[in-house]
Amino acid sequence: MTAANSAMALSARGLVKRFKAGRNVVEVLKGVDFHARHGDVTMVMGPSGSGKSTLIAALSGLLKPDEGQVSAHGEDLWSRGAGRIDRFRLQHCGFIFQGFNLFPALTALQQVTTVLKYQGLSRPEARRIAVEALEEVGLGPRMNQRPSELSGGEKQRIAIARAIAKRPSLLFADEPTSALDGENGQVVIRLLRRAAVEHNAAVICVTHDPRLEAFADRIIHIEDGRILEPEPRDEAPAVPRDAVPGPTTPPGA
Repeated sequence: MTAANSAMALSARGLVKRFKAGRNVVEVLKGVDFHARHGDVTMVMGPSGSGKSTLIAALSGLLKPDEGQVSAHGEDLWSRGAGRIDRFRLQHCGFIFQGFNLFPALTALQQVTTVLKYQGLSRPEARRIAVEALEEVGLGPRMNQRPSELSGGEKQRIAIARAIAKRPSLLFADEPTSALDGENGQVVIRLLRRAAVEHNAAVICVTHDPRLEAFADRIIHIEDGRILEPEPRDEAPAVPRDAVPGPTTPPGA
């Protein structure tokens, strides 16, 4: 790992989040500490209900914790007003979810350009960057297709193109392979790894799929709202950083 890649992208201390369930209060995060570095894929693993999705929401500015701090770009994220948090997400964060979150009426190209226009890019510039992002994930020939004409693997690759088109410094993926078969899941996680290696993003991926461990620089395990293994891996990722392939189109993708 180079010195440039080792810079801290995000850190959190003492995150606590509670939810009301009838008359009871359930503590979903219980004093969680966390950090992620530029150029790394950090995998957060744990069973359903362990607090993975709540953690990623707190780290990304989507859900305010009841206690604790999140530091990103030199500032305490949750000390900002709502408008500044929204701008932070727009400027610095990319999101990939298990349900794809695509607009049914828009083509693959329009899915990506719509996000870029919110950043103030002109129509020609947004189109140029969107085409580049779709080609990067291997969907250049499919950019004029709508979601109903695409497979699950292709839909998730559109979601990745939409996220990386902004060149975010923080890329959050919440169960990005859960709706995919093993082959398409491998393609998706390789693309996330490319975002870290080639774009120096800090990729934070929550999953319960153990097959993805080989692609991680760092693995932490969360259970019952607590981090069990917060330390970096002792060994290098099973998939070398310089062995990340270019765009591929798997059979049946």
